[in-house]
Amino acid sequence: MLEDRDYMRQSDYQPRISFTVALLIANAAFFVAEMIAARLGAMPFVMRYFQLSVPGLESGYVWQLLTFQFMHASIWHLLGNSLLIFFFGRSVETALGGRRFLLVYFLSGIIGGLLQMLFFLATSVNGAVVGASAGGAGLVGAFAMLSWDEPFTLVLYFFPVTMRGKTLLWVGITIALVGMIMPNSDIANAAHLGGLLAGFFYVRQIAMGRWHFPQWRLSSRPAPRQLATRRVGKKTFWGSRAIPPEEDLTPDEYLQKEVDPILDKISARGIQSLTQREREILEKARSKMNKR
Repeated sequence: MLEDRDYMRQSDYQPRISFTVALLIANAAFFVAEMIAARLGAMPFVMRYFQLSVPGLESGYVWQLLTFQFMHASIWHLLGNSLLIFFFGRSVETALGGRRFLLVYFLSGIIGGLLQMLFFLATSVNGAVVGASAGGAGLVGAFAMLSWDEPFTLVLYFFPVTMRGKTLLWVGITIALVGMIMPNSDIANAAHLGGLLAGFFYVRQIAMGRWHFPQWRLSSRPAPRQLATRRVGKKTFWGSRAIPPEEDLTPDEYLQKEVDPILDKISARGIQSLTQREREILEKARSKMNKR
């Protein structure tokens, strides 16, 4: 029975501050440090060594790929990026866990920053970049993949808008591309595009091996249940072969493919972290076990 498994026993999990909140605190702390540096007249030094620029990378200041993500040009810049991290980061952290959440965030920031530098070189622009928006865009891309075919509601300028993850991704890509071709834009649209795609492909190609994401052949592990169900011939939208429907699985196969990852999640972060669909899967599993 499910109750006899180790996963269902009381865990030693204790509430902790989330990595999402930790990022917000770190960004705010760095902004305060910037304000202090400005008061002391040290901003030229800070901007030279810690903002991201082509001359900086050419000089070997590779740490700029990380430090620029904590810097902001104004309080409004900080506030906008903080809201982006807060609203999308919580869901991504719950789904991926703390370490993978930080990995997708900083990796997206680095890739977004590099793409912006390539854009500067291609357009002969002598510019620099600061801000957490590339990492925030990565969280948007990760969230879009996690919610690929599931509707959710966003509040945009006080108006609720319902969409699916794939719509969110294409809207983000379109906004970034349009921004890149607009002249005299002071927004790092190339960084946003790079971060968005990095977050999306991280979840699509790497993180899906442990969670219930669309199926790709990346390892010898059993294929998870798919979110994307649109089919082309004998293959799915993502190019992987169809897997047996849940009704054709034996109770043991159902436990292995559907339930074990959810029980892992309960053991790590508590039952309160489950989504509505995950709760429904557990209820269905109980019914299957009762029929044995």
